[in-house]
Amino acid sequence: MLPSQTLPDFQQYLLSRKLVPEKSITFYAYWANRYLTFSKRLKNADAAEALRLFLEDLQSRENIADWQIQQAKEAIQLYSDHFHGGKKAWIDDDDAKTPLAPFDKDLVMVNIQKAIRVKHYSLSTERTYMDWARRFFDYAGNMKGGLLRETPGAEDIREFLTHLAVHKKVSASTQNQAFNALLFLFRNVLKIEIGDLSSTIRAKRGPKLPVVLTVEEVRQLFSCMEGKQLLIAQIIYGAGLRLMELVRLRVKDIDFGSGLIFVRASKGDKDRSTILPGAVREPLQQHLTEVKALHNQDIAKGFGEAYLPDALGRKYPNAPKDWAWQYVFPSSKLSVDPRSGIVRRHHMDETSIQKAVGTATRKAGIAKQASVHTLRHSFATHLLMNGVNIREIQTLLGHQNVETTMIYTHVMRDMTTAPKSPLDILLEGSPKSAEFGDA
Repeated sequence: MLPSQTLPDFQQYLLSRKLVPEKSITFYAYWANRYLTFSKRLKNADAAEALRLFLEDLQSRENIADWQIQQAKEAIQLYSDHFHGGKKAWIDDDDAKTPLAPFDKDLVMVNIQKAIRVKHYSLSTERTYMDWARRFFDYAGNMKGGLLRETPGAEDIREFLTHLAVHKKVSASTQNQAFNALLFLFRNVLKIEIGDLSSTIRAKRGPKLPVVLTVEEVRQLFSCMEGKQLLIAQIIYGAGLRLMELVRLRVKDIDFGSGLIFVRASKGDKDRSTILPGAVREPLQQHLTEVKALHNQDIAKGFGEAYLPDALGRKYPNAPKDWAWQYVFPSSKLSVDPRSGIVRRHHMDETSIQKAVGTATRKAGIAKQASVHTLRHSFATHLLMNGVNIREIQTLLGHQNVETTMIYTHVMRDMTTAPKSPLDILLEGSPKSAEFGDA
């Protein structure tokens, strides 16, 4: 049993800030105390060197598991960078506080929305950023007695991100999403530079290879789909598109003459062109004929406007009803634009595509955790297997750095040049191998 009074102030800090699960607090205090005892024996070692030596000492002990070493590292970071480094900031001292202007959470939320729309971010980004802002304000308020009365600072961000990584166990991508949302909030709305957050405990992410289907598995997947959903899956695989790039395609982005698809304002707000597969040209043209008939019906009923990015709608007032600006894959019904209040036919809901691919994967009996994005991974890997240059694949995928694209070389190596198992070599030509086959 660990002593509950080990570093009691540190334990109270962890409890009040909800930085780690309550049941683990005494363990974090134990590791911090053990580190402090260890570091006192060192001479002329700075904090970074002391931490390195301490972790090496733990790694050399057979009775300490890897997860315990990770927990010890997190405990030391929390003690050194959060508790000890910001001790004055968390201890409540009303006499020493300088009165600050009251913080109006509701007004800030309105201003976040305005700032996002000025920068023409997508509706999904708007919702995501505002959700993280609310969660951050709720956390910071709870840490300060239930109500956020003053503007939060960098220390609050660091504690919130650490809370997500250690207490909530979120993924690295989720923590990064929260960080980007709060960075936008502080820079564009609160007008505060948050400085160095390097001491924040980061969510762990080990090296991961993307899930990729074999050529035969793609064929099996497509055999379990039909109609528009099949056409969509074929375009995503044949052109290497992201899901949202597909649903946001406009009629003008399909160039049948040159055999290209133009992707506008994609990840990083960049445009690119990619392959229009010859196999989808005829069904895609037939699909567009049906879409145009639907658009003409909307026009006849007084509707037919598509959402235009940025200020193009004001610059070209007739463009929203122009055929070239309509979505290639529109929604089956009209809806009210939540930003402008105009009745429009938006692009189709991306979740219907995700469900269709998931259903087809199960029907095809593919025992892989495949998703719509798996088709994009498969596009890149199969191009590599066919000898296409890595730089050309980088361009088709829209990757900023070739290092991102290089991950597919590892997948291809696993699929095509895996070494022969010594078991197979051992049993080749052996009478027992035949017996195993009959079993």
